[in-house]
Amino acid sequence: MRKDSDFSSRLEPDLPPRPGAIALFRPRSTALAPLVPRSDALQVVPPPQEPRHDPAKVWESLGKSVLNPDFLAGNGVFALSEQNPVTAQFDILRTRVWQAMQERGWKRIAVTSPTHGCGKSLVAANLALALARLPGCRTVLMDLELRHPDLARLFGVHCGPLHEVLTGEQPLESHLRRVGDRLALALNGEAVAAGSETLLDPRSVGTLKAIVDHLAPSAVVIDLPHALGNDDVISVLPQVDCVLLVADATRTTAEDVRACERLFEGRVPLMGVVLNRADDGRRRRYRYGKGKR
Repeated sequence: MRKDSDFSSRLEPDLPPRPGAIALFRPRSTALAPLVPRSDALQVVPPPQEPRHDPAKVWESLGKSVLNPDFLAGNGVFALSEQNPVTAQFDILRTRVWQAMQERGWKRIAVTSPTHGCGKSLVAANLALALARLPGCRTVLMDLELRHPDLARLFGVHCGPLHEVLTGEQPLESHLRRVGDRLALALNGEAVAAGSETLLDPRSVGTLKAIVDHLAPSAVVIDLPHALGNDDVISVLPQVDCVLLVADATRTTAEDVRACERLFEGRVPLMGVVLNRADDGRRRRYRYGKGKR
């Protein structure tokens, strides 16, 4: 892996060919299917409309949580942009991701890594916080790392098992927590061994859709498991719009990245690759904690 003396290299793609920090892919085809004429004698009765939800009221109904910025910073998560110079790098990442998603009408971005321990949960948390700092950008951070959840610990939030919400055993409003006016947390307080089975459950698919429909967020950041260890990531790819891959400069190989590219190809666009933990002796104080997911 490339070593760089500039911390910003952590947010640059790895391996040749080397695009910018966010390598944008073409959106899925938007070509419209041809119209099929129908007979004038045929009367089409529209299906009954489901009751419309007021996203503002649903958002306000979520229980409130107050985060401790110093606690978060101790875990490498920065709620305030002035806390650490590293937030400027996440703001750059945030803006490039946000602009690409706006252009394509995407809302759900998944964050994953080739293998365990690359820092994807830290990137997902900081990206969500950076998005929520944008005026009017309501952001949901969701922990679908069901086998090894880490976001609840990083945020210092006590919560129940997310799988009960995914499968409809508990309502969304009972689990989601709102931080300020523009961030909602859907964290997981209990590991689930049957990760892919839960994610493939039609009820879980419906819950992911309900979060977008009911809350109408500007962005949903989803922390996924590492991509090459099991089938959890493949299980949820149809429910996301794009993927951000986090590579570790100390352990990720070129073949790891290529294997992920092959996994995503034909399934979901790869937004880009973030290089984490690049060796930089002069900025070692900005380095993330050890062994974070």
